[in-house]
Amino acid sequence: MKISAVAILAVLTLAAVAQQSPRLDDIRLSPERLQSIGVTFATAQVENVGDDLRVPGNVAEDEQLQVSVATRVAGWIQQVFVDATYQYVRRGQPLFTLYSPEVAATEQEYLLALGNAKRLAASTVPGVAADAQSLAQAAAARLQQWNVPQAEIERVASSGKALPAFTVVSPAAGYVTVRNVLPNQQVEPQAELYRVNPLSPVWVFAQVNQNNLGRVRTGAPVTVTVDSYPGRVFAGRVEFIYPQIDAATRTARVRLVFDNPGRALMPGMFVNADLKLSFGRRLVVPTSAVLQTGRQAIAFVDEGGGRLSPRPLELGGQVGDLDIVLKGLKGGDRVVSSANFLIDSESQLQAAAGAFMPPPPGAGQAAAVNQPARPAAAAATAATVSLTTQPSPPHKGKNTLQVRLASAASPIADAQVSVTFSMPAMPAMGMSALTESAQLASVGGGLYQGALTLPNGGTWQVTVTARRGGQLVASRSLSLLATGGT
Repeated sequence: MKISAVAILAVLTLAAVAQQSPRLDDIRLSPERLQSIGVTFATAQVENVGDDLRVPGNVAEDEQLQVSVATRVAGWIQQVFVDATYQYVRRGQPLFTLYSPEVAATEQEYLLALGNAKRLAASTVPGVAADAQSLAQAAAARLQQWNVPQAEIERVASSGKALPAFTVVSPAAGYVTVRNVLPNQQVEPQAELYRVNPLSPVWVFAQVNQNNLGRVRTGAPVTVTVDSYPGRVFAGRVEFIYPQIDAATRTARVRLVFDNPGRALMPGMFVNADLKLSFGRRLVVPTSAVLQTGRQAIAFVDEGGGRLSPRPLELGGQVGDLDIVLKGLKGGDRVVSSANFLIDSESQLQAAAGAFMPPPPGAGQAAAVNQPARPAAAAATAATVSLTTQPSPPHKGKNTLQVRLASAASPIADAQVSVTFSMPAMPAMGMSALTESAQLASVGGGLYQGALTLPNGGTWQVTVTARRGGQLVASRSLSLLATGGT
């Protein structure tokens, strides 16, 4: 059986158009055909969309609650009452005693002023009694400015003797996180002697990847769990997003704040943070309804009567097993949610067929005169290739691949079919190039099947090749987005 030059030219033109212009077109399929290839549908819906973002974090002190303890006068430390870090102190609790020559001299001035004020209290000279009393008040005020406790000032006045040292007390309640105090130590007013922090509430610094940073909002609720307390959940909120990205990890610090009942969260502790993200009301479709062609995202919309129309989409990110749709669909649209690759292949084939221009009259005779007859096997170059995966889309781990191979006349059941998944190297992330291949076995009717295990998710470049008798029968390249982490 011979094939005319016109037919060969038509088939070759059809194949060339299909390869050069992967344009999609509407297709019509009968209910029986939709059922046979496993097509299912889902509805685009507007709903409240939220997600959980799980990231690691570390507990730290709340810097805004720190209180520093220092003296306002130079002197020498005598007795130390709080002599260990992370010792809990109450507000007003004695920390140490300090001998200061300036304080001792001022106490003597205070006693003299009190004595003069007492002796001159009955003076009839105008202003003398008042001046004597004001001198005593000025000396007492100077002692107060040096943080000498009021109780000790009253003790000096009642005993009539200057005290050898005065007591420095804690200005706040909390844990001593810094201690720089030793007996007989000389101190100056600028030296920090203690630092006190209540450790309730506390901060948690979470590390959020820059790709997810735009989804985090201040004030959003967040919870943390700690391996030390199985089953216990701590509730807090996002307080601040630091405006800097770590160049090595490509993450940003996000500050979370938590009440810390019982002070169970300790500085330095590693925690698992779960940020509750809300996107408001958005139009969404199942992720399986979106076909990633490598250039754009497409969904096939059911127009009724078996007609499926490809729609380019603008997506707003993935939330769980849903994709947010910004443009391309409206609420209530019925879209194909499985067997998208088969529908895509059929749409490309029909688009290529619609773009075919028949040769001008006489072209067949000219070709027949100038070229020798070709065998019927040449028609196989117009074979069509369709790829499906289970699950769809593929995921990290084991996947089942199915390739349907057919010529213009009939299915091709005696070919050697191979599928190769490849991903380029990403040196910045420490990833080398990946390649995974599978040889598919014929299961009859032009259908080939095999298994392939993907080491991680992400965008894979896929090449399907079919050979028969050592000759290339058909090939197809496409991009697939596999789910799952790296």
